[in-house]
Amino acid sequence: MTNLNVPGLDLPAYMREVGERARAASRVLASAPTAAKNAALESMALAIARDEKDLLAANAQDVASARDSGSDAAFVDRLTLDASSVAAMADGVREITTLADPVGEITDLKYRPSGIQVGHMRVPLGVVGIVYESRPNVTADAAALCLKSGNACILRGGSEALHSNQAIAKCVREGLAAAGLPENAVQLIATTDRAVVGLLATMDEFVDVLIPRGGKGLIQRVADEATVPVLKHLDGVCHVFVDEHADPDMAIRIADNAKTQRYSPCNTMETLLVHERIASRVLPALAQIYAAKGVELRGDPGARAIVPAMKPATEEDWRTEYLGPILSVRVVASVDTAIDHIARYGSQHTDAIVTGHYGNAMRFLREVDSSSVMVNASTRFADGFEYGLGAEIGISTNKLHARGPVGLEGLTSRKWVVLGSGQIRK
Repeated sequence: MTNLNVPGLDLPAYMREVGERARAASRVLASAPTAAKNAALESMALAIARDEKDLLAANAQDVASARDSGSDAAFVDRLTLDASSVAAMADGVREITTLADPVGEITDLKYRPSGIQVGHMRVPLGVVGIVYESRPNVTADAAALCLKSGNACILRGGSEALHSNQAIAKCVREGLAAAGLPENAVQLIATTDRAVVGLLATMDEFVDVLIPRGGKGLIQRVADEATVPVLKHLDGVCHVFVDEHADPDMAIRIADNAKTQRYSPCNTMETLLVHERIASRVLPALAQIYAAKGVELRGDPGARAIVPAMKPATEEDWRTEYLGPILSVRVVASVDTAIDHIARYGSQHTDAIVTGHYGNAMRFLREVDSSSVMVNASTRFADGFEYGLGAEIGISTNKLHARGPVGLEGLTSRKWVVLGSGQIRK
């Protein structure tokens, strides 16, 4: 794919052409049989595995440019592909072939007194725009999920991964062509001009939903500028609440894993809430574990009274998504206080309670208004693979349409269908 970063390029005209091609392809995909979509996915996976050397060479260009420009280690890590990640990318595409095709499924059919049957049919959203940064694997994941759910997609990856994304997109187009499906069903924007994001966000005529994946700045910009619906989450300020009825050993395992299994994902715990009646039994042990792993603790007065080595937490700490080895800790007097804290400072992403008390668990599930709420499990489980979706195109904290990890079903909508036998309304 040619890079269109050329002087004088008419961006609005270019984006309109992309939108027109996507809309036309979406109509073909909406009626494509499952076998054809699966054949395309299998061909994509084979091409990705076959072209491993080409993908790694393209990625090496991007990584070298990122290092030369002074990008930090975490950024370079997100950008970098190796043989195992290329194999995982191919496996992820192939795994989507095993998932049930939601398109065309009819549910909830009921007879009405008139004799008609009324129900719902699953249908694709149409054209999905995806704006993302750093991670080249998103190109394959997004293309595969959109294809299986019958949607055309327009992909706008970050300039830092241009060569990697183009190499992956070549494999995607090959898979589509091999299955007799339109190659324009997946289009990678061929310019890194930042103005493209604003244009894509306002293409109401051609784009049915926009999904931003990346840092808070990117997501906020898309949300502010978009006139098309957006599936998004801005922050992952996730909490674990250790209730007074928690098993201490379980609480320690979960609080350790939720913070330290990986620091950068949006489902990593950023604030630990501990009931005052169990705090002295779990915080010293956790402080030792965190210290050994280099995690900086910032606590309220109650937490610092038990672990004096903690730094004082500020008001801003409670609402901060660190994405690194820093954790805020607060000792609370009750489950009510914990729920109130989450309501005030949380981001409606993922929150968990550790407890052996059924009533407290049910209250937490009902009253914590987040897209994923857990009992006795690490917040790190909040992703599409762990939820059995096969993969995810992103996580949404929206309350309308899709919420939480968005997989195939989240990329579809429902329309009413009516089956009759000649009925007329009197």
